[in-house]
Amino acid sequence: MSQLKGTGVALVTPFDKDKKVDIEALHKLVNYVIDGGVDYLVVMGTTAENPVLTKDEKELVLKTVIEANHQRKPIVYGIGGNDTQKVTDEINQKNNHPDICAFLSVTPYYNKPNQKGLYAHFASIAHVSKKPLILYNVPGRTGINMSAETTLKLAHDFSNIVAIKEASGSFDQIMEIVEKKPHAFMVISGDDGLTLPLISIGVEGVISVVANAIPKPFSQMVKLSLNNQFAEAKKLHYQILEFCRLAFAEGNPVGIKNALHHLNIIQNEFRLPLVPASEELSLKIKTWLNNNPL
Repeated sequence: MSQLKGTGVALVTPFDKDKKVDIEALHKLVNYVIDGGVDYLVVMGTTAENPVLTKDEKELVLKTVIEANHQRKPIVYGIGGNDTQKVTDEINQKNNHPDICAFLSVTPYYNKPNQKGLYAHFASIAHVSKKPLILYNVPGRTGINMSAETTLKLAHDFSNIVAIKEASGSFDQIMEIVEKKPHAFMVISGDDGLTLPLISIGVEGVISVVANAIPKPFSQMVKLSLNNQFAEAKKLHYQILEFCRLAFAEGNPVGIKNALHHLNIIQNEFRLPLVPASEELSLKIKTWLNNNPL
């Protein structure tokens, strides 16, 4: 899965003033991030506000991204949830989709299964998936952390489980996975601000939120890091670190949609329960963008 090495971008879902999916803005966004140097596109990740999208709208978003992409970059599609049967059903429906190279599946939220339950959940998905699977561990959103032991057992037991997007923020946990994983298994950063130091310990890239708005400097920082050019990468890391903090200050995708609005790529629209960024945060984001030409 070398095509998933580097910078993936978890695309936002633009809405218009009527809260409908903004097709034109999504085309604009896809072209913007590809021109900015990202390596692959992630559709229907957490950043896409997928809990508030209907099945038909998810299909529309995927179709639009495929059209805008013109086969320039690989597409990863997010299918996750806290009902294992529903997740496996959805994966079966997308198994033969020619434009999807892999599935991204988040740990079950709200139910808070134990480690045996997490293993059984992903084992069930792996048994039905015809495409490579990327696990997604993000305890800050799901309320449950998948341990390194569980991740490693899944990685060793299922050849089609090819990677994990790790957003636990625990260097100890991530280093244990990197140390003991199968050779071909990839560990992918799920924390934009930690990507450079994580690459230094063996992580092979990132699925990024901030790359929606600042794809060029962020993807360049990742490329430099992967090439062991850490002196140059560190300059970019510290240049964009403040933006990473601002992007998540009031939750995701609140900050990143605000930035994209300032860049005239999308409208600053959300569906409840999310609301736009505060005036204070919006001003800080606008000021950063003005002071850091992209």
